[in-house]
Amino acid sequence: MEKMHSQLRIQEIFALLPHRYPFLLVDRVLSLEPGASIKSFKNVTINEPFFQGHFPGEPIMPGVLILEAMAQTGIIFAKNTDPEGLEGKLLVFAGMDGVRFRRSVVPGDQ
Repeated sequence: MEKMHSQLRIQEIFALLPHRYPFLLVDRVLSLEPGASIKSFKNVTINEPFFQGHFPGEPIMPGVLILEAMAQTGIIFAKNTDPEGLEGKLLVFAGMDGVRFRRSVVPGDQ
């Protein structure tokens, strides 16, 4: 049997996450296979409030916000994998160890 790969647009993401601007860090889910994989993106623009001070003249998305975007993607994945078991529950990010970033995220990236 072929597995389904779903896409989610912003209205569907709003239904799954409590986050709103400026802390909603997932703009679209490109593919979702519950229990197996998810791929999402955030359109990073120069208009993001965090670029005002990080860093003036050389805007770089803070690493903690990159991790938050990953955590939000994880919540979307979990709620699609076990919707009944997670109904009405608040999912939170507990932590991550040994994180390394390969490159900076800058305006224009996805």
